[in-house]
Amino acid sequence: MLTDIHPKLPMRDKNVTKEFYTKKLGFKTLGDVDYDGYLMLEKDQVEIHFFEFKKLKPKRNYGQVYIRTNNIDDLYNTLLANKTAIHPNGPLEIKPWGQKEFSILDPDSNLLTFGQQI
Repeated sequence: MLTDIHPKLPMRDKNVTKEFYTKKLGFKTLGDVDYDGYLMLEKDQVEIHFFEFKKLKPKRNYGQVYIRTNNIDDLYNTLLANKTAIHPNGPLEIKPWGQKEFSILDPDSNLLTFGQQI
């Protein structure tokens, strides 16, 4: 019966979050209504929601999302071309569990891990 999942991550500044996801990752705003303190973004089949948390301390944020892709090498190279910082502990590599993965942090230290089955 379950059909979709849309993670909700904290953000301190809606404009900063929106710019990062749209300019660096290629997401688009979902819908045409601008909700106060709330942001919905989408790219391909992925939808991520954000809620305002102005007092968030990024070093204490443990928000995480795992996003599957079918072309991780192109995605990785696109992010590098956009000067998106790759997490120092999450370089592109093949993991023992049969996934090729890498990770980045958004401006609020939400961890985004991208993976492709190999």
